[in-house]
Amino acid sequence: MRIVQLIDSLEAGGSERMAVSYANTLANNIEFSGLVVTRKQGVLLDQINPNVSYLFLNKKKQLDFNALFRLRSFVLKNKVTHIHAHSTSFFLAFLLKLICPFVKLIWHYHYGNIKILPKKRIIIFRAVMPFFHGVIAVNQNLRLWIENNLKSKNAIYLPNFPVQTTVSEHKTQLFGIEGKRIVSLANLREDKNHFLLLKVAEKLKQSHPDWTFHLVGKDFDDDYAKQIKDLITAYDLENNVFLYGSKQDIENILNQATIAILTSQSEGLPVSLLEYGLLKKAVVVTHVGEIPMVVQHGKNGFIVASNEADLFYQSLLNLIENKTLRTDFGEALFNTIQADYTDESVIKKYLNWLQIS
Repeated sequence: MRIVQLIDSLEAGGSERMAVSYANTLANNIEFSGLVVTRKQGVLLDQINPNVSYLFLNKKKQLDFNALFRLRSFVLKNKVTHIHAHSTSFFLAFLLKLICPFVKLIWHYHYGNIKILPKKRIIIFRAVMPFFHGVIAVNQNLRLWIENNLKSKNAIYLPNFPVQTTVSEHKTQLFGIEGKRIVSLANLREDKNHFLLLKVAEKLKQSHPDWTFHLVGKDFDDDYAKQIKDLITAYDLENNVFLYGSKQDIENILNQATIAILTSQSEGLPVSLLEYGLLKKAVVVTHVGEIPMVVQHGKNGFIVASNEADLFYQSLLNLIENKTLRTDFGEALFNTIQADYTDESVIKKYLNWLQIS
């Protein structure tokens, strides 16, 4: 097979990281692996495997025919058999299918919260779905929704997988006291629910003011980001909560952390959780998406209902006050990731699915 990953940007988001991870991993497993970025390059550019054939389209508008025909030329030149379109890049893949009918399209839908989908978007999904060979969902509920609402006959759930990357320089130095840092890897988006994190931070400041929170993720400079910054000031948390923006040296950052958290109100299977496990971090996370399939409460981490600030705070206290528990949870989560969420196991399922479907 000759497969190209199609993604709109190389910013350090979950879908972008998975597009790069698929391309990199497939480069060692199939005849040809490519990665095409439509609109914007970013920090993940340096993480692309040299064996991956890369193209940047520099797409300027939704109907950019110059970009479309550059993609067509790339597909024909490299005899591509499958286009694996991630998230919003599905529409360009659909347009390509109209002029390259021999190419098989795969759509990878990364966002777990289907409740907030506008009706217009659902209508578009239904219209283009007959042109897609199959759909990959990031959780089981989303797979069922795709089958029932989009009438896809070939939907599959495949978990995300972590891939350790090499960064030439370890640049990011976290503030705070060593051994007393709590990290959250999540872009500043509403579904990540940083408001819950700030409520917990406000509580922890009263009991353990020397512990600090470190928020790593893209700042979209929108109303949501502004609200977060305003609340940090309103709660007097300037010395307890720190924002770093998008960073590439994730392993370096996590190695400086003692505890890792996610406060999301909706998820698929967050790549950040898998990265936490890969580096043996003790975690407190919310009970959303596929997270409960990874974290077993009290065995390899703490998992609490979404928006339960008191329970989240109490779980953090348990980890803060028990170093042995932190170590045990980190080891157990690492073993879970190694057993069920490696790139090798997921790519094997992926290729088998493509071959038999």
